[in-house]
Amino acid sequence: MSKDYLVRLAARNNAEWCEAMCRSHGLTGAFSPQAWTAAVRTPLFYPDAVTLAPAADAAELVHSIDTAAPGASIKDSFADRDLTGYGFGVLFDAQWIWRPAGPPAAASDLDWEVVREPASLHDWALAWDGGDGNADLFGPALLEDAATFVLAGRSADGRLAAGAVASRSEQVVGVSNVFALDGDADAAWPGVLAALHELFPAVPVVGYEHGDDLAAAVRHGFAPIGPLRVWMHGL
Repeated sequence: MSKDYLVRLAARNNAEWCEAMCRSHGLTGAFSPQAWTAAVRTPLFYPDAVTLAPAADAAELVHSIDTAAPGASIKDSFADRDLTGYGFGVLFDAQWIWRPAGPPAAASDLDWEVVREPASLHDWALAWDGGDGNADLFGPALLEDAATFVLAGRSADGRLAAGAVASRSEQVVGVSNVFALDGDADAAWPGVLAALHELFPAVPVVGYEHGDDLAAAVRHGFAPIGPLRVWMHGL
C-alpha cells in the first residue's frame, strides 16, 4: 500500500474519532469526499475540520466551519494547503504514523483494561489531564460509542498509571491521548500496543505525533508515513 493511501486511512480514522468526541458533547459534523467538518465549534483540542484527500478546497473548508468563535482550527492531513489568506496560522506540524498489526517488542509492567464505567472514566480523565482543568472533555457519553475504547494501565497496587484512547475504523485502529504518569510515552507504549493487539490482533495501528512523542512511537515500531499541519484561526 502506498504512503498516500495509508495517510488517507489515518486521516479518515482521525476524523471519525473527532466525530465521536463531538457526538459525546452533543455535536455532529459532516463527511464529504474531501473533508470532515463541524459547523459549530468543536470541543477543546479537537479540530473543526479534517481533510480526507489532497488538495481540498481551502475556501470551502473555511466557509464550512465557525471562524467567529475563538480557537477554530483545521487539520490539513496532507500539509498541502495554505490558509494564511483566510486568517489562519500554523499551530503545529506533525507526522502520521503507521504500525503493522502485531504484539509489542517489550512487555509492560502494568495491567491494562478497557474503561467501562463513568467513575473509572472520570479517574482516567483526571490522570490524563494532570490537573489542567480539562478532565470534563471525556464525558460518560463517550463510553456509549461502539468504536471507542478508553484504555487504562494500572500498577500492581491498582493505581492508574497510564492510558490511551483507541478508535476503530473500517481498516485500522487509531491511537491517541497516550500518557504515562511515571515517565514518558516509552512507559506507556508497550502496554498500549499489547492491549490493542489483544483487542484487534490483525488490525494495523495509526495515529500522529511530533517531537519527542514521535521519536518514542518510532522506537515502538511505528513508521512516519506523511506530514500533517494544524492551522488555527487568528494565530
